[in-house]
Amino acid sequence: MKPLVAVALSGGIDSLFAAYILKEQGYKIVGIHFINGYESFSLPRKHRFHIYNDTDDVLNKKRLSNAENIVSYKITSIEKQLGIVVKVIESTIAFKKNVVDYFIQTYKSGKTPNPCLICNQSIKFGTVLDFALELGASCLATGHYARVIKDSKGIFHLLRGSDPYKDQSYFLALLSQKQLSMVCFPLGGMTKQLAAKIAADKGLAPVLHGESQDICFINGKTYSEFLLQQPGFESKPGPILDVSGNTVGRHKGLHLFTIGQRRGINCPGPEPYYVVSMDRNLNRLIVGSKKDLLAGECTVVQINWINQQPASPLEVFTRVRYRHKAVESTLFPINRYTAVIRFKVPQSAVTPGQGAVFYLGDEVIGGGWIDCVKS
Repeated sequence: MKPLVAVALSGGIDSLFAAYILKEQGYKIVGIHFINGYESFSLPRKHRFHIYNDTDDVLNKKRLSNAENIVSYKITSIEKQLGIVVKVIESTIAFKKNVVDYFIQTYKSGKTPNPCLICNQSIKFGTVLDFALELGASCLATGHYARVIKDSKGIFHLLRGSDPYKDQSYFLALLSQKQLSMVCFPLGGMTKQLAAKIAADKGLAPVLHGESQDICFINGKTYSEFLLQQPGFESKPGPILDVSGNTVGRHKGLHLFTIGQRRGINCPGPEPYYVVSMDRNLNRLIVGSKKDLLAGECTVVQINWINQQPASPLEVFTRVRYRHKAVESTLFPINRYTAVIRFKVPQSAVTPGQGAVFYLGDEVIGGGWIDCVKS
């Protein structure tokens, strides 16, 4: 008999279809729905159920009670569509500490965060995976478009998803060998278009259309509004300088900007200005032309090597953000957790704080955080 598999179910079509595939393959399935404590809810109560949580805070318990309104609706829909039991886990403390606080502190430091990389490492394949194992599951499956294979030596390899337009291996680059040994990606070998078609043919439908958004813990606010509501975070106006050091205007706070941004600078010039860099120490925004965004190399820190760290310079393809096409580059290892990436062709808007992920062919060999950038 095949083992029990847990499936992380958001209510989206990808995770629903992943669970459907595994059930059709004969696995016993248990669903897990994760609540981060930052959702907004409004549907009438359907039924009550126990939610596993990590906080005794009265306010959070009240929010959690309200959350049952919409969560119970989602779980009922998922269970009816798939014919499985869905457990709910809420972990406000872990999510705030690992994801939200990281998001806030990164903006405070003048960098641009990538919370999805952190969430996958610490929450989806941390907290949720641990819960799956407690339930007796052999592994945790998700709707990610990526692949994992095990070689003859027992080493696990993370590969791109087969769909080049939906590949999500970038977001999984911080996972460890241990984590990769306990995950399953049923959609990794198919395209999003095919998955959506088959799912529709099987009568599967996403729960709560249009619910998805870029940052799951920011509801109905801009990034700036969210940040300014956080304790100790304040907007600090300062000067805007061009790349020659000339003052060309004033900004209302560095948290409003990211590298490569054009909108919101509001300074007249001979050609459009783009954000080139930010000087956190002096609270200065540096702007320039589009050509000033080009970077020849960057330093990457806190690198997670999925397999063995390269001991000498290595020709790789590097992706410096999710929507960036991986480009030819040379990786120069500095120490266990640091490397310099030199691009074959200068790249635009390489942004401190974002993830840099390294590929050999289809395989992700590691990834870390962009720290400093050079032209």
